[in-house]
Amino acid sequence: MKAAVITSFGQPPHYSDYADPVPQGPGEMLVEVLAAGLHHVTRGQASGAHYSGSGGLPLVPGVDGVGRGTDGKLRYFVQSPGQIGTMADRTVIELDHSIELPIDSDPATIAGAMNPAMASWLAMRCRAPFQKGQKVLILGATGSSGSMAVQIARHLGASRVIAAGRDEERLAKLPALGATEIVTLGDAGLGALARDVDVVLDLVWGESAVRVMETVLKQRTDRSLPITWIHIGSMGGEVAAIPGAFLRSAKLQIVGSGYGSVSGREILMALPALAKEIARGTFRIDVKAMPLRNVEQAWSGVASTNERIVFTP
Repeated sequence: MKAAVITSFGQPPHYSDYADPVPQGPGEMLVEVLAAGLHHVTRGQASGAHYSGSGGLPLVPGVDGVGRGTDGKLRYFVQSPGQIGTMADRTVIELDHSIELPIDSDPATIAGAMNPAMASWLAMRCRAPFQKGQKVLILGATGSSGSMAVQIARHLGASRVIAAGRDEERLAKLPALGATEIVTLGDAGLGALARDVDVVLDLVWGESAVRVMETVLKQRTDRSLPITWIHIGSMGGEVAAIPGAFLRSAKLQIVGSGYGSVSGREILMALPALAKEIARGTFRIDVKAMPLRNVEQAWSGVASTNERIVFTP
């Protein structure tokens, strides 16, 4: 079969031949891949840098996808570390890491939207005691995951959604997606604007997140009220030097959200409702479908940060 194949970390994959995958047990199934998204985590695994990577070469990249199994059903699936990736004509999936999709689902839309939407969906459904009417701050709201977070927060009933990011042009578009306020990262008014939030969805982390944390906590109206800070992404760096005083001076809870902090079972239980909303068009995302044979060109190209590339074998 044909696949995108990584033979050297840090280099884009090549479109080439790869051995046909074969199911090894009753819990596995061969699927024809219809669409596979090029996500940040996919690039991270292919570079050898992401914590969920297997470390072996050669490898077929791709952490999730949409395909049709030998049973004829349309499925969204997520690959475990060590499994063949999804950027191929075919792959083998674990049935308990897949969900059936509505028959009228668009494979490219599902493949492009599920990963960036999953980040905030799981954070708010599995990692924060979120309740309708609470106030949410989103750091890094101008990327594809961030814009999905804005939409999901409003969909789940947030009374205020404060979107913070660096790209002013993209920030200006977020009120149409559900943001009640927008502010640039580094703006002196961010702390006052967000001082009473209940939940922070942090896709930035690093030094920028520490600075925002400091200004929000300093201006908090009542420091005894809980604030849950959820680390989702690390666009600003993997290390955030958080002073102990932050934890002593406010009712601050810092948690992470990702595979491991959320169990596979929890993820599987949470995804059908998300897939249903994506299939019915509840959330807006820019998806650009490209033939898999163009993987090397697309991988090396500079795409819009809100545009999700999806490969179709």
